[in-house]
Amino acid sequence: MSAVVVLLCRLAVGGVFIYASLDKLAHPQAFAEAIHHYRLVPYALLHPSALLLPMVEFVLGAALVLGIARRGASLWAAFLLVVFTIAIGTALARGLDISCGCFNTDAGHGVGVSLLFRDLGLLLLCLPPLLARDDRWGLSALLRK
Repeated sequence: MSAVVVLLCRLAVGGVFIYASLDKLAHPQAFAEAIHHYRLVPYALLHPSALLLPMVEFVLGAALVLGIARRGASLWAAFLLVVFTIAIGTALARGLDISCGCFNTDAGHGVGVSLLFRDLGLLLLCLPPLLARDDRWGLSALLRK
């Protein structure tokens, strides 16, 4: 697999994860409310989830952008994208008219089929960094030399 493809996929997914984390990190209470609207997380876990999830998104995004622990970061990013896809799918199936809480804690983009396709597309972009043998354009590769 081309090292350029791996790099571009890493940068795309990593950039999206970093961008998605920023508003949530700045407004954890609003993000907790967005999580609550999905009706999937017990109330006792809303605030811990609202604090932890954006931190994880930021760390995974930074790892992907910098090329640190590429396979592990890609695997965890893919796992989160599967969780997000399931959450969006169940909200759609239950007819919930809610904001996704994806990038902005304000009344942003509503949950819809387009979000499923977006997350599935991002999930596909996790595959090249996860499966590639070549890791020459990342911090991990530089540190091994």
